[in-house]
Amino acid sequence: MATAAGTIADAAQPGAAQPGAAPTATAERPADLSGYDATAWDVINNIGGKDNISSLTHCITRVRFYLKDESKANDDAVRDTDGVIDVVKAGGQYQVVIGPAVEDVYDAVTKQLGDVETADAADAEPKERPTTLWGWAKLGFSSLIGVITGSMIPVIGLLAAAGILKGILALLVQAGWVDDSTQTYIIIDAMGDAVFYFLPIFVGFTAARRLGSDPIIVSIVGGVLAYPTLVDMASKPGDKSLLGMSLNAEFFGLPFHMASYSYSIFPMIVAAWLASVVEPWLKKVIPTVLRMIFVPLCEVVIVSLAIMLILGPAVMFVSEGIASTLMWIYHISPTISGLIIGGFYQCLVIFGLHWAVIPIVTDQVSGPGGDSPINAIISATMVAQGGAVLAIFLKTKLLKIKELAGPAAISAFCGITEPAMYGINLKYGRVFIMASIGGAAGGILTGTFNVTMYAFTGALVGFPSFLPPGVGIGANFWGYLIASVTSLVVSFVLTYFFGFKDSDVENGREVKKVRLGRRDPVQK
Repeated sequence: MATAAGTIADAAQPGAAQPGAAPTATAERPADLSGYDATAWDVINNIGGKDNISSLTHCITRVRFYLKDESKANDDAVRDTDGVIDVVKAGGQYQVVIGPAVEDVYDAVTKQLGDVETADAADAEPKERPTTLWGWAKLGFSSLIGVITGSMIPVIGLLAAAGILKGILALLVQAGWVDDSTQTYIIIDAMGDAVFYFLPIFVGFTAARRLGSDPIIVSIVGGVLAYPTLVDMASKPGDKSLLGMSLNAEFFGLPFHMASYSYSIFPMIVAAWLASVVEPWLKKVIPTVLRMIFVPLCEVVIVSLAIMLILGPAVMFVSEGIASTLMWIYHISPTISGLIIGGFYQCLVIFGLHWAVIPIVTDQVSGPGGDSPINAIISATMVAQGGAVLAIFLKTKLLKIKELAGPAAISAFCGITEPAMYGINLKYGRVFIMASIGGAAGGILTGTFNVTMYAFTGALVGFPSFLPPGVGIGANFWGYLIASVTSLVVSFVLTYFFGFKDSDVENGREVKKVRLGRRDPVQK
């Protein structure tokens, strides 16, 4: 397993070269190597050996090397290697085009490289740097989105599968085949909901690998934030309030707002980054003989408290303000509110700023009217995200993208947009923009037709939620149908013709980066 700082796991496979046994440019390939291991050996050998490699990454179809001296690479020999499609040199990278088997070849390469001393991290980065404030802002935002999508890639399949399962369960309930008060429902719901409930743990692990902090320690921080007692604490109102926030918890007498972190992503990205800053400092101030115990102890305490006492309340304060503004706009004009919520709600989801909207939806559905017009607009944004990724599924010729886009589209139509957003739409930024435009179009119609929802399940699978009790199919349902179809069609058409092409995959953000080099044995 490769960490963000480059530790290569030593798990061996039959016939594979052991770590540290990488070939030199003049070595002869061991006869027992075959398949991806043979391809990896030949590639390493023909680009100048392991000593010529500073670092490597991979994207959807290419293994991308940063070489110390590109003149040592034998391009023709690499191209002639079994399993290699082509060689491309761009952006300071020596890119070996593999195709759908890129992850298998990448894993074989990193396994054969082992732990080696290499150049500084700066040498592994593209040399072009921004020269303006706007350029740095664009780089910072692009890097943030890259970290978010890269951290989510390993769990996208799980999210898509869980989303489909939750959609099937919703259909079973709506058809009357399963009652939501039975143990059967509870068991199936746990299967579909577990990956979301414990998402902070998974994202903590993957984000730490990408940002260079200890994955196990950051996962423990995620476990703290998802701990059932704290989740229960977050659901209770407080006796005091500050700037509109309920102060529902205290720490040594200090009142603060305990937010809910289940289903959350952004706080764990921040936690992984903070851990990458705190951990090296702790190793400097804590004696070596005490590190094994006190580095994890101090890191978990510092990072957990920073998220709960500072980031959580800050995010909640901003989201409370956004939620209040959205409700104010809705009371003035449902159409304008539909435009704004439809266009930007999924942006709020990225940064966890949507949490203050959820209680509003809950209050509306469980209140006297039993309906939520805000949730109806949110439903249109889910359909739009699904429409965009469906367009990619039908347009792309890349098997890897099809395998990701198909389940992501189904999951989005079942009301779970994370696989679509983090797996594809955000990664290729124009797609997310087109999906947001589709959400805005559907939101406008939802507001204009005064569409409302009578349950929580939205998107396409939640169509029964738009049937008013005792009324059935009527104006509300037809308004939902028109708005949803509009969201789907607009995002689909815009994405198909303007939002995506297969060449974007080669120019997209890379899913992982590995620095080769020795690390402190305390780190995983």
